[in-house]
Amino acid sequence: MSYRFEAGRIYRMPTHFGPAPGPRQLPETVAAHQRPGTRRLSVSARFLTDAALLERHLPEGFTLAGEPVVSVEFHHMTEIDWLAGRGYTMVHVGWPATFAGRRDQATGKFLAVVWENLADPIITGRDEIGHPKLYAEIQEPRSWDGAQLCAADWMGFRFLDLAVADLGDAALEPETTGSEGTLMLKYVPRTGDWGEADLFQVTLSPIADPELRVERRQAGAGSVRFHQASWADLPTMHHVVNALAALPVIEPRGGSVTLARGGKAFRDQRVLV
Repeated sequence: MSYRFEAGRIYRMPTHFGPAPGPRQLPETVAAHQRPGTRRLSVSARFLTDAALLERHLPEGFTLAGEPVVSVEFHHMTEIDWLAGRGYTMVHVGWPATFAGRRDQATGKFLAVVWENLADPIITGRDEIGHPKLYAEIQEPRSWDGAQLCAADWMGFRFLDLAVADLGDAALEPETTGSEGTLMLKYVPRTGDWGEADLFQVTLSPIADPELRVERRQAGAGSVRFHQASWADLPTMHHVVNALAALPVIEPRGGSVTLARGGKAFRDQRVLV
């Protein structure tokens, strides 16, 4: 007798072995509240760039919202409940945008690309909520000579460096920007009909996260550099890195280092139309 899908449960390939555990579906035997919550060290830098160049990378229905400021964020996470206390590191790249659909409108950070150094969050994030995730070897942020230093590589090719120097204590909560959350494009190609989509959705992760507790925040001078790559350097993603490397740094807009606990795993995702 063949199996049937259970309503309300999350499945991923291979589906033949039942509902899949992950960040949005912990096994019933796991009590997530017994842990103090994920520990997150975030290092970020921002810079003003050319608006016309950013607009080239916005999907249909999106427009820039405010100044063309790119944010690059490294997040080193440990003690993650859905990984049984393990951790990983990721990089977010985004800028402010507004989506105007047939019914919905929202303004927030358009998440252009995410790199992570572990397959499990890449697979779950791409399949379940539409995060544009790629793999990279991402080092844990390193503190040296009063600065936080971050880097990302792919099989020996360094494609990203970020640093935040001259650090000093700052308010625990950054200034509000009117953002409603994180905006993304979820795209699944149609097998055999290349250029056509089986799925084309705009998704939103609401910004409110009452589970996140900021313990310390510092601000400083941030710098970011994406390194131009040839096809041989990055065969499957040189086009992504080179597009970001082509963005001019018109003006640095500072950086920050944040230490936090807790946070939810984007369980309140919704689709905008």
